[in-house]
Amino acid sequence: MLLVLFVGLLALNSNAQDKFSTWPALGDFHTVMSATFHPAEKGDFDPVKQRSGELVDKATLLSKSIIPAQFNKPEIVVALKELKTKSTQLNKLILKKAKDDKINAALTAVHDSFHTIVGLCTEEKGDH
Repeated sequence: MLLVLFVGLLALNSNAQDKFSTWPALGDFHTVMSATFHPAEKGDFDPVKQRSGELVDKATLLSKSIIPAQFNKPEIVVALKELKTKSTQLNKLILKKAKDDKINAALTAVHDSFHTIVGLCTEEKGDH
């Protein structure tokens, strides 16, 4: 049972790595997202406070990047705009010295938007 779970996790990780290698800007955003979100899950908001501007920059670059053909669909374009908007909102909260609970909610929204994009890249469509 554990072996099956382990192989399944490796396959998911491999699929994510394929997306990131095909779409480097998505991988770049993921790097900063991971470095800020996971510490916040443990109550450490310093990384996101220090790198919120970088999240905005990476979201902007991602939204301007060329979307690989296999992922290029209207839902991705909408999700990219949402990611940029939510990243900007998070950065504004941090610049205003908002309390950690508000920062956490905004960071979670950015994280959820990112995972929407990753999920849309995972869905296999017959027309792609």
